[in-house]
Amino acid sequence: MRNASGTQHHPEQAKLIFAIFFLLSFPAYAKVADKRLLLISLPDRQLALIEDEHVKKVYPVAVGKESTPSPTGSFRIVTRLTDPTYYRDGKIAAPGPRNPLGNRWMGLDRKGYGIHGTNAPQSIGKPASHGCFRMAKRDLEELFAMVKVGDEVEIRGERDAQTAAIFGTAAPASASVLATAQNVAAATESAGQ
Repeated sequence: MRNASGTQHHPEQAKLIFAIFFLLSFPAYAKVADKRLLLISLPDRQLALIEDEHVKKVYPVAVGKESTPSPTGSFRIVTRLTDPTYYRDGKIAAPGPRNPLGNRWMGLDRKGYGIHGTNAPQSIGKPASHGCFRMAKRDLEELFAMVKVGDEVEIRGERDAQTAAIFGTAAPASASVLATAQNVAAATESAGQ
């Protein structure tokens, strides 16, 4: 097949050249999304942001108390809200400093559970929530900027090799263990005097 200028065109060659060009230029235009995992250890009361199998950051969190425990298992982030409204047991709290959710909410695919801020920052690192994961404001805002809908959340109720490697070898002592240790120390000191 010849065109008006007398040069010959081969449609197969043109397709091949286009395909080679496309394949060679594809990495420059498309970036594969990072694989992101939020790993939460209930006994450690910490959350690790893991991207492409590398720990990017670790944050302390409050977890569910004994009467309202946090769920365990694999979940996904399904919502991300700025300045959420709090609804629970017929109570409503508008966005603001009294809102128990703080200024960010990352909802899990298990209704009613999520990662959020708090109006009780002293609860961070303790079993104190209704099952959700509370974070300090600055930590939450930083994490919120990095997390997307669809990201995986793995919640572990017991320590294992992975959580020990990420969070250290000893789980934080509970308040009751600390109180018992202080009482024993005080009793020992009193008996010695």
